Amino acid sequence: MNYIILDLEWNQADDLKTKLESELMFEIIEVGAIKLNSEYMQIDSFHELIKPQVFNRMNQVTGELIHISMRELENCRNFCEAASDFLRWCGDDYIFCTWGNVDLTELQKNMDFYHMPGLSKKPIKYYDVQKLFSIAFEDKKKRRALQFAVEFLNIKEEVAFHRADADAFYTAKVFKKVAAADGVLKNYSFDTYRLPKNKAEEINAVFEDYAKYISREFINKLAAMNDKDVVSTKCFLCGAKTRKKVPWFSNNGRNYYSVMVCPRHGNIKGKIRMKKSVNDKIYVVKTMKQVNMDTVNDIIMKRNQLREGRRERRHRT
Repeated sequence: MNYIILDLEWNQADDLKTKLESELMFEIIEVGAIKLNSEYMQIDSFHELIKPQVFNRMNQVTGELIHISMRELENCRNFCEAASDFLRWCGDDYIFCTWGNVDLTELQKNMDFYHMPGLSKKPIKYYDVQKLFSIAFEDKKKRRALQFAVEFLNIKEEVAFHRADADAFYTAKVFKKVAAADGVLKNYSFDTYRLPKNKAEEINAVFEDYAKYISREFINKLAAMNDKDVVSTKCFLCGAKTRKKVPWFSNNGRNYYSVMVCPRHGNIKGKIRMKKSVNDKIYVVKTMKQVNMDTVNDIIMKRNQLREGRRERRHRT
């Protein structure tokens, strides 16, 4: 299997009126990619500038960051031609690797805008190299800029950042470093621009210290919270039934929390995030993770503060 290290640069509306009228928020104007083989050796590269068809002016902030002018793009190929060639170049057996979690979503949005065949009919498994860097070298939570990672790893800075080919080049260098760290590549991600169409396609992924569940679409939050798999609190490590210490509750209508106790694996924190799909429906990303008593007490405090706030509001009315 090959690794496609992908980076995209895009333009956006330079004024509010155009932004509100446009069906496409971000128009891709540059594709850069590095192809690594199974031994993480570079075997090819891809780079192309793309002629804009949506925005005829460069957003000021974007232009200052990536140093591309509209004049440079006038004689370039359009997105459909460039994207088709890029996907053929990728081949058949590969996994995408990106810095952060937005490039694959924006690629698919642009493909949909031009009515191209879909990149996938379901969530795409990929590597978020930004996340992997944090897992390998920091606290698993921080999300650093690419330049920070390059400097941290003492990678030679050969070209300027913020161009697709350059950032793909540097991301590939960082990826090689994180791939050498024991067990890090077990931590893959999923792009959810395309969601599971039914229960059988739902994602249940178990990692070293947590599990992730990605649901199909639901009409609304109530329908989601009435689904037994969404609210299931079985231990993700052994499958045993757990005792609920803190039943599911929400402090903002978007995130739900729970604490349960497994006889073998102790305290487990559950978190449900309600997300909006491209079809304006709801889907769920649920994580389950072993936690210590400090985390348990924080959740209990959050639940109690929520209850107290509700009591005070009832008394005022």
